[in-house]
Amino acid sequence: MSLHTTAAQLVTLASEGGEHGGNHDSLNPLVTGGGAFIVLLLLLWVTTRFNRDR
Repeated sequence: MSLHTTAAQLVTLASEGGEHGGNHDSLNPLVTGGGAFIVLLLLLWVTTRFNRDR
């Protein structure tokens, strides 16, 4: 199997299942980003509680 044939098969395979753009329906970017932001703020708060000597 040559590189060109393999690449053509991969392009065909990728284009067949691309109706939804690769995103899952339940993944809302706003909720995901907001959740990550809240978790990072929580980690920052915990870190500053343990660093009282500064």
